[in-house]
Amino acid sequence: MQLPLLTSLRRWCLLAWVCLVLLVEPGFSAAQPNVVLISLDTVRADHIGAYGYKPARTPNIDRVAAEGVHFERAYTPVPITLPAHAVLMTGTYPMRSGMHDFSGNRLNPEQPTLASLLRKQGYATGAVIGAAVLDGRFGMDSGFDFYYDEFDFNRLLETNLDAMERTGNVVVDRGLEWLKQQKPPFFLWLHLYDAHHPYVPPSPYKEQFQANPYDGEIAFMDEQVGRVLAALRKGKLYDNTLLVLVGDHGEGLGEHGEKTHGFFIYNSTLHVPLIIKPAAGQAARKKVIAQTISLVDLLPTVLEALGQPAPPGIQGRSQAAALKGEAPAPDDLYAESFLPKLHFNWSELRAIQSGRYRFIEAPKPELYDLSKDPGETKNLFAERKALSEELRARLKSLITKHTPDKELAQKTGLDPALAQRLQALGYAAFSGGGESGRTQSAVDPKDRIVLYELFAEAMNDSQHGRFTDSIGKLNRAMKVEPDSVPMHYLQGLNYYRTRDYTQAVAELRHVLELSPDYTLAVYHLGLAYAQAGDFAQAAQHLTRALELDPTNFSAAFNLGVAQMRLGKMAESVNSFRRSVTINPGYAEGHRALGEMLLYLGKVDEALPELREAVRLAPDDANTRMSLAKGLRAKGLEAEAQEVMRNPGGGRPE
Repeated sequence: MQLPLLTSLRRWCLLAWVCLVLLVEPGFSAAQPNVVLISLDTVRADHIGAYGYKPARTPNIDRVAAEGVHFERAYTPVPITLPAHAVLMTGTYPMRSGMHDFSGNRLNPEQPTLASLLRKQGYATGAVIGAAVLDGRFGMDSGFDFYYDEFDFNRLLETNLDAMERTGNVVVDRGLEWLKQQKPPFFLWLHLYDAHHPYVPPSPYKEQFQANPYDGEIAFMDEQVGRVLAALRKGKLYDNTLLVLVGDHGEGLGEHGEKTHGFFIYNSTLHVPLIIKPAAGQAARKKVIAQTISLVDLLPTVLEALGQPAPPGIQGRSQAAALKGEAPAPDDLYAESFLPKLHFNWSELRAIQSGRYRFIEAPKPELYDLSKDPGETKNLFAERKALSEELRARLKSLITKHTPDKELAQKTGLDPALAQRLQALGYAAFSGGGESGRTQSAVDPKDRIVLYELFAEAMNDSQHGRFTDSIGKLNRAMKVEPDSVPMHYLQGLNYYRTRDYTQAVAELRHVLELSPDYTLAVYHLGLAYAQAGDFAQAAQHLTRALELDPTNFSAAFNLGVAQMRLGKMAESVNSFRRSVTINPGYAEGHRALGEMLLYLGKVDEALPELREAVRLAPDDANTRMSLAKGLRAKGLEAEAQEVMRNPGGGRPE
């Protein structure tokens, strides 16, 4: 009578032992929660229903807030997409990562990221990016097995503006495709960019939010969040998924004269939504958390919620205790905007938020009582000097504490195509090498906001082909700032695009008088000289551009063209070869190299280059004609005919 019971007991013990082994086995385990991070680009906290905004149509985001927690007072340290996401992914301030703006920096691959840390724990890691502002060339792909940026930089900018961003439904489509192929645990990051200016929501939101298209974009983003929630529930993944919804920065919407973001550091662009839905078994005791939190705290908070320690060098502090109802003493919050300095050589802005007060260090300092004045309309600096000086000292101490001997970012060239795409998306992106002119550190950005917005309009006009309007606005702006590097640089590009190469040369030469090592200006001056027929000057400046930025494959290619026009064929071959060495996927470079080798009678060397050009650009008829010519030179008539009949034809790989 006892034998079956004993056998059952032994089986039960064996099963318990196996379960225990599975639970404690490091790395891949079904017990580990999945992580889904959805970054809501350019979304203000006060435009979400869960944050009290009655006109909002955000039922899905609100539902996550109801099931998890939302931080009422979450703030980004920097109101620009790239550095804000660097903060999110590394748990470090820009002073450590070196990611202050779009300024020729790349996240150091040696710096731990949320993706790299989770991958070490056995997580599959995937990301789908909504805009070229987070292109993998900035290093944000660090730690991801799958990083879907894939923006087309090959076509002319004027015909390719929309291809620099993708709508939220496309992001979610691609993310869910990846998710179907994964087994838990996984980390999926979806970047929704729709709320970024210009606000053009799709139907029916376009019609329903005619008076406030910004809210319409957020409603569309909410719909995409709902699709992710539905997919997780359908796959029975929702309960065991730690879900984070977070804004990277807000939007000015005209407050303080700022239409978009990145220039100032007020609540309009710093205060962001942060909502966390814990995994099963980790239910939060509080639904609303009133204490302040910085986005630098998110990485250590997620790691602690997963039962993992934060590595050395993390500057944020875990707020996981707040999810359990505990309230640790709040930290002082740091914020910065280096955009005015890096791109215009006006003063940078740095701020500390301590309790109810925010102090902004600037040539004209500011102090605000956020509890009484959340819109930051009454500057208390003059009447609260003692408090201001105390906060100034604390800001200095905070900066010193978080600034290492050397920033970790890798210096990298801001390639011309990428720089143009960033400008098309509304980012200045004019600090691509060297200093941007003479220092004007005493110029307070508050005194230049009207000028900045005029410049932004001129940049938008230029990117959309309205060159006459852009030229007129820049001429008005340069009456105020006659020696502005970005203004003269953009004016030079305007004249170049309207084929007024004499004026383009004059503007770009003036840029280099102000800033001799301004890499992109050197490069475009070389192009302008080439178009004007002065190939000697073109070659000189393109050579200099490559000295300043050895990664500029386009400079190498155009140098090859200039050398060819000068009759320097051997040098031209070397330059074309250099262009494809820098960028092996550059079809035009392979074609030019192959054609030049063919011209020189080096058919055997030419054919591999031309075959690669056809492989990369199979629909380009001229490239296929060049390959066919080379094949015929070798007596391969049948293969030549096949190449001309079928795009991508020719000898198989």
